[in-house]
Amino acid sequence: MNKQNVVTPKMNEVADAGAGSVEWLPFADLRVSDLNQRSVIDEDAIAKLAENIRDKGLIQNLAGLREADGAVGIVAGGRRLRALALVQDDPRFHLVPVKVTGDAQVAKAWAASENHLREGLHPADEIREYGAMAKDGVPVPAIALAFGVSEPHVYRRLKLAGLPEPVLAALKADGITLAMATCFTLCEDEAHALAVLERVRHEPVSEHVLKRMLKPDSVKSTDRRALFVGEAAYTEAGGRLTRDLFTEETLFDDAEILDQVFREKLEQAADEIQSEEGWKWAEACFEPYLGWYQIEERKMARVYPEPGMLDEDQQQRFDDLAELAESDVLDAEGMAELADLQAILDGTFSEVQKALSGAMVYVDHDGDLSVCGGLIAKEDRAAAEAAGILQPSQHGKSDTAKPAISAKLQDDLNRVATGARQNAVLDHPDLLLDLLAFQLSGRMGSRGAFGIRTEDVPNMPEQAEGYDPDPRLTEPVVPPTDPWAVDLVRAFRAFRKRGREKVRADLTRQLAALLTISDDKLGALIDKEAKTGIRAIWTPTADNFFKRVSGGYLDDLHRDLLGLKPEHPTTTTFAKLKKGEKAERLEKLFGNAEFRKAHSLTEAQVKRIDAWLPDEMG
Repeated sequence: MNKQNVVTPKMNEVADAGAGSVEWLPFADLRVSDLNQRSVIDEDAIAKLAENIRDKGLIQNLAGLREADGAVGIVAGGRRLRALALVQDDPRFHLVPVKVTGDAQVAKAWAASENHLREGLHPADEIREYGAMAKDGVPVPAIALAFGVSEPHVYRRLKLAGLPEPVLAALKADGITLAMATCFTLCEDEAHALAVLERVRHEPVSEHVLKRMLKPDSVKSTDRRALFVGEAAYTEAGGRLTRDLFTEETLFDDAEILDQVFREKLEQAADEIQSEEGWKWAEACFEPYLGWYQIEERKMARVYPEPGMLDEDQQQRFDDLAELAESDVLDAEGMAELADLQAILDGTFSEVQKALSGAMVYVDHDGDLSVCGGLIAKEDRAAAEAAGILQPSQHGKSDTAKPAISAKLQDDLNRVATGARQNAVLDHPDLLLDLLAFQLSGRMGSRGAFGIRTEDVPNMPEQAEGYDPDPRLTEPVVPPTDPWAVDLVRAFRAFRKRGREKVRADLTRQLAALLTISDDKLGALIDKEAKTGIRAIWTPTADNFFKRVSGGYLDDLHRDLLGLKPEHPTTTTFAKLKKGEKAERLEKLFGNAEFRKAHSLTEAQVKRIDAWLPDEMG
């Protein structure tokens, strides 16, 4: 050790007998102590810190323990010591200020304090400081260097620097979280943003709900309408976009413009399909799903395409392509060729069918255009029956009163109930096999327990929010090829080679997904054995239920769930709300623990809410 370079304490020490003293020591006499608790070293960060020290100087002293050989082991400031090693070409850093102690216990305390008690800038202060430096013209790389952070981090903070001061003040006071603060960057209307701030301050509001409050009319880019229309057509019509830098999400701010462009494009698509495919008519359906209830409500009938045939060469080609597809080695061109051959097998509508029927054109949840053809309007039924393409209807007129719940909602509830039953029997494969044997043995007569329309997904409601069945049940059970057009012996041998466990799992999944029991008593027995629980996979929400029934229904439901009398103040207050407000409040009652706690629900009320189901599902 070169003791001649040590500056004497009389001129260069700040004495503190109990806690050590600051000495200017040669860099060569310093080393990282074994007491230093940092074990993972980021070399890039050390290099940035060295640049910072060269530019700003050493702002904070190091701290160390004088060891037996006279050297000083650094217990606090190991990163700074490593950075100083990179700037030893600068004479300013040959001597280093170090707070030194000879007491190992004191040194251990310094090491612990350095690693566990250091407090960084509050995010609000960091945002303000970055913003002030940027306003003064300091470039982002320089800000990142000064604070020892990455440039993307600085850019994210600077995005927040433009927030209204009350929002930053709320962040500083921990009235909102940093994640909540990022949501406020989406709102250009400061007055509206501050009004929302007052509503959510010190409230446990999710980012999803907060964004909806700040941009109540905006639509996500993942919405089926946005996917179908595209940004270009929307902005060309005058629509505005907001891009969320924190989630990389784009919002379509003008819902009315988006809806208008969506309708126009869908109606244009319907006209083109009618012209190209030769239907008598074609209409745009603005719903994301075309269900039986829509066809039934309009008293339409449906005809199906006439099956086609493949010649000998086509059949051989189909078999070869199907085998490759089964092995997952068929390229895109081959898949297209296979699809064309499959289309021939599926058949086409005849000219007579098209002359007397039409098509409904809609956009599904993925934003893809879908066509449902072969629909015969009420006024064309007689002509279709006379032409022999439609069997005469056997249904008589009904004088049944209109139900309290719409056909759409009833269909959704039926699908949810089906999904719950299927979900339960997944864990009871023996029960499924017994039930299958029972049906196949003919003991159920014309009734059945398993559906035969494997291309349908009978458990998926139109409004799927709040509905979460096992994902194995939400894909249609569609065979990859026509069973009559493949070598079943070869296919069956390959199927069995997968092993007993895989075959059994596949069978269980397929049977569960096909389970559609029509007999109520048998269904009740299966539910009892499988312990079916609808609320295990479905929670009523504003969108999937409450907004789809009447305000009077909601009043009665709210009163019954809470066990209140009609004249109770809570009952009368709820009844005065708008229907949308009632739906939102009931959604919170079912799914928001903080809302329940704030309204002091009793154990009995919570139990009643958690067990509730619409009568139509009971």
